[in-house]
Amino acid sequence: MKMSTKGRYAVMAMIDIGTNSAGKPVPLADIAERQDISQEYLEQLFGKLRRADLVASSRGPGGGYVLARDASEIQMADIIHAVDEELQFTRCNGDAVEGCVKGERCCAHDLWSSMGRQMMNFLDSITLEDVVSKRNLALAASIKQAKDRHVLR
Repeated sequence: MKMSTKGRYAVMAMIDIGTNSAGKPVPLADIAERQDISQEYLEQLFGKLRRADLVASSRGPGGGYVLARDASEIQMADIIHAVDEELQFTRCNGDAVEGCVKGERCCAHDLWSSMGRQMMNFLDSITLEDVVSKRNLALAASIKQAKDRHVLR
């Protein structure tokens, strides 16, 4: 599995805000220091996170970023999508065949595509609140999937 630096850093920064905000704005400089991420890089990511309505900013002394929604309403997949990232599992490009073997569908294409969808489903089932509160993520995902299956019946 390959997740870009943008995706990893966006997730780390959002967890940092969820952990350290307590309803007050968190300065990017503080996130940058705690997570060892360039503040300039975070500024780029936070522009995308703000446009996706995941964070809200305040300027001036005591300014910074807070979550725009409750942490229980922010899925980890939302954060990755906000920074325009898709998880890549192989050289296959999702369900498309570009990048497979010689322009043809590779022998494991369906497996990799299916695995990618499962991973995104997993990230969609985990909220920022789950991660911040250090819940058992595998258990939380399986409970949500069981509930979803029950609702679909």
